[in-house]
Amino acid sequence: MKRIVLWFMSTLTVVTLLFGYHTSTSSESATGTTSVLVAPTDPGSTTSGTQDGTTSGTTTDGSTGSASAVTVTGSSADTRWGPVQVQVTVENGTITDVTVVDYPTENGKDRQINARAIPVLVQETLDAQSADIDMVSGATVTSEGYLESLQAALDEAGL
Repeated sequence: MKRIVLWFMSTLTVVTLLFGYHTSTSSESATGTTSVLVAPTDPGSTTSGTQDGTTSGTTTDGSTGSASAVTVTGSSADTRWGPVQVQVTVENGTITDVTVVDYPTENGKDRQINARAIPVLVQETLDAQSADIDMVSGATVTSEGYLESLQAALDEAGL
């Protein structure tokens, strides 16, 4: 009888823990003028477009600018599956836009993982206004590269 009670309580505990586990894979979409995924681009390009159709030149340090907003591209983080590079737009000390300009796309699995992970990482960055965000379960390598490049961009932007 004690074994049955112990087995039942153990099973109940495991089920409770499994259903109570909070993941960071919420399906909230990005809002505002946030661009989430872009096709990986040639890092040697000399111009960068913005959401409203205007274009500004890129300086040698990788930053672009307008009167009130500064766009900075973080260094490329080499991961096991390919490079990850993040670009942030900062306006008046607030992160207003995050774009992932380079990420692994070599195979279908990479594309599938990143199509789910990158929007979550971008939204968490906009919500947290820093690089202090959770990694996406199942996309650890991309998350690590994203955080490394994001921190480099935020450092360069002075945040």
